[in-house]
Amino acid sequence: MLQISVVIGNPKPQSRTMAVALALADKLLANTPHQLETIDLAEHTRDAFSSSERMTGLTERVAASDLAVFASPTYKATYSGLLKAFLDRYPSDGLAGVTAIPLLTGAGPDHAMGPTVNLAPLLVELGATIPGRGTYFLMQDMDRMDEVMEKAAAQYRRNLQQLAQLGSALVAGTPAAG
Repeated sequence: MLQISVVIGNPKPQSRTMAVALALADKLLANTPHQLETIDLAEHTRDAFSSSERMTGLTERVAASDLAVFASPTYKATYSGLLKAFLDRYPSDGLAGVTAIPLLTGAGPDHAMGPTVNLAPLLVELGATIPGRGTYFLMQDMDRMDEVMEKAAAQYRRNLQQLAQLGSALVAGTPAAG
């Protein structure tokens, strides 16, 4: 069974950013057996900048995930300091073996490249594999969230299928189909 983590870097608990991230995970994993853990960092602000056992446990569980969605509202064209503080706990390659999806929410389209340009490179530096460009969700589309997240999930599924075919071919020593 796949282990999935959804890490929310919004300082407001139970945020709309959380709803968007969970919708993406739900659409992506609709027919796949999985265990999902939601980590709402707003519930851990007291420990965010300390070396508590609680935070160590959270970082270890995320690092042991097969897939992690890292979501944040857009602040100054990038992700929140709360998410940055959480990710700073990892050493280089601390997320090796984790497939990570960067997701930012925002009020306007000006920062649509933010998840790809700002958050994805940090996740790659930490050793995660990113299966395509990051997802940017316009908060004005909340009434279309399921539709928008299904489209994003479909693209990630296609990318992951292509990577799986390539990986299988490389392991088998045969050319990949497609």
